[in-house]
Amino acid sequence: MKFKRFGWNIFIKVLLVFATLLLASFALVKGWYLLELIIVPLIVFLFIDYYKFNKKAQSEIQQFVEAVHYRDFSRYFDVKRAPAELQPFRTGFNEINDTFKIISKEKETQYLHLKTILEIVDTGILSYETESGEILWMNESLKNLLQIPYLKTIHSLEKRNKELYDQIITLSVGNNVIGSITKDKSVYKILLSPTTFQSENKTYKLIAFQNINEALDETESKAWQKLLSVMTHEIMNSVAPISSLAETLKHNVQESIRDPKNSKETLSDIETGISTIQKRSEGLLKFTETYRNLSKITKATVVKVMVMELFEQVQQLMQPTLEKKKIELEVILRDPFLFFEVDPALIEQVLINLVLNAIDAVRDIGNPKIILATESFNGKVILKVADNGGGIKPELLDKIFIPFFSTKKTGSGIGLSLCKQIMVLHKGAIKIQSNEGEGTLVTLVF
Repeated sequence: MKFKRFGWNIFIKVLLVFATLLLASFALVKGWYLLELIIVPLIVFLFIDYYKFNKKAQSEIQQFVEAVHYRDFSRYFDVKRAPAELQPFRTGFNEINDTFKIISKEKETQYLHLKTILEIVDTGILSYETESGEILWMNESLKNLLQIPYLKTIHSLEKRNKELYDQIITLSVGNNVIGSITKDKSVYKILLSPTTFQSENKTYKLIAFQNINEALDETESKAWQKLLSVMTHEIMNSVAPISSLAETLKHNVQESIRDPKNSKETLSDIETGISTIQKRSEGLLKFTETYRNLSKITKATVVKVMVMELFEQVQQLMQPTLEKKKIELEVILRDPFLFFEVDPALIEQVLINLVLNAIDAVRDIGNPKIILATESFNGKVILKVADNGGGIKPELLDKIFIPFFSTKKTGSGIGLSLCKQIMVLHKGAIKIQSNEGEGTLVTLVF
């Protein structure tokens, strides 16, 4: 509203200049020279007044622009002492200043709030400009984690921890990486999570450093608890009857010593009891052996292998069992010369386990059939083992890879767990699709 009044002031001044010029021209044409002498000084006065007005307005605007440029929002423009025509200017400037003050205060509050949050969180935060490597932000958690008080550029980290520096530089968005650092003579695992953002035509990389040692320790502790729980349960199931039977045999021996007449019958019971203890002990040894099998495979010896040769070996090995049980085995090779790099002994073990599972699945089927197939897709080699057996119940599909879980009455629950571990060692995947009453398809992706 005040700026409208300022506009009207300019309009009136221009109108007065135009009117006096028009009147001076009219007096000159009519030859009214006395009127001309009166009007000319008035015109000069109006021009000078308009010039001074513009100079003052420019000066006011310049002061305001300087205040904005240097972010000096504390400056106050005195409205009361200003000329009437400039009062709207100064009032408007003061209102804009007040608005900037509010915005600046809000931004400062938000910045302090964010800064405080970043300082108190346990996660380390690092932000740097990707082109120059200049550090934009590094919170206290990261300084404590890396035991580095200050970094000017990200490249300064290379001398202190080259391995961590290489991981940060090569880290791409969406690709989290687990790294390690040494602090107080202890090694800590950290999760590096990157993201990027742009500001003023510059690209910045922000990385979160999360100490996952505690989480890993907790996971490992829970795994051990489950392992000990299973082992304790299984061992107690074996030891309890062995102990009870041993107590009975001891009693029988004592009875035989006291009454030699019944020693022959007692010796027979003792022999049977000892045989039972032997079998149960062998079962306990077999149980512990399965645990050892799960833990001893830690590295794959990878070589180039032809899929066809691997299938032929499995087929030759399983042929006697298949013929005995009258099960048809079909081998499908879309590419007979397909190669892939694997540990042949381990992958052969996987295929044997899967074929044995398939044999068990089709034992009650009228026309039992097992298929071994292979194909390649998008640079990946895919092996398939399929059967037309009874399938797996949907509620059991998510449990079949759990160690010692088995759908068979005589199963150990180790086979598929072992298969999955071997596939993980090969950085591959094992997938199972099954429809109850229709069969099962196991896919190995390399």
